[in-house]
Amino acid sequence: MTRILVVDDEPQIVRALQINLKARRYEVHVAGSGTAALKVAGQYPPDLVILDLGLPDLDGVDVIRGLRGWTEAPILVLSGRTDSTDKVEALDAGADDYVTKPFGIDELLARMRAVLRRSNLAQDQPVVVVGGARVDLSAKRVTLDGGEDIRLTPTEWHLLEVLVRHPGKLLSQRQLLTEVWGPGYESAGGNLRFYMGQLRRKLEADPARPAHLLTEPGMGYRFEP
Repeated sequence: MTRILVVDDEPQIVRALQINLKARRYEVHVAGSGTAALKVAGQYPPDLVILDLGLPDLDGVDVIRGLRGWTEAPILVLSGRTDSTDKVEALDAGADDYVTKPFGIDELLARMRAVLRRSNLAQDQPVVVVGGARVDLSAKRVTLDGGEDIRLTPTEWHLLEVLVRHPGKLLSQRQLLTEVWGPGYESAGGNLRFYMGQLRRKLEADPARPAHLLTEPGMGYRFEP
């Protein structure tokens, strides 16, 4: 049974989530504060965390950082904050996705299923399909279905590798810039836009309407298998 940790200080939301999740045969644990969340997570390691950012004691971002110190369980942020800065900060800290309050239970359940599905994909899977291309992570090679090689520069390869190793996950610009270019390049968004454009031209059937290498405006990028 999949174990879910719900972290929110609004009793009506916690109760509604408990009822809906238990009805779908999830094991549910709850916490009303950041401190309690870290304690419960240690006692009952979750398969997924639903986390409100506005907690009475700790900021939700600090809870994300605390969890990421020892678990890779997906974290779905559920919050009334609509500013993209808050979303990006949560993603940078290690959150996997973000749902804004008020929310529909069907949307939340769909997001949950998606992040759980992604977390079950092997991170070291040797071959990932991107449209009509095959990305061989172990051989560091990209080929078309007919076997023709697609030549990528080292930077293009590194960026593509980071994206395809996190299928479906929204990665912030800061995360990608730090991972691919290193510390000190966090504000070099022009680099990222240029190389994403290059990858789309080489891998997408219609680079102007990408189906796999997606932009989340103001937040970052996502690889959609």
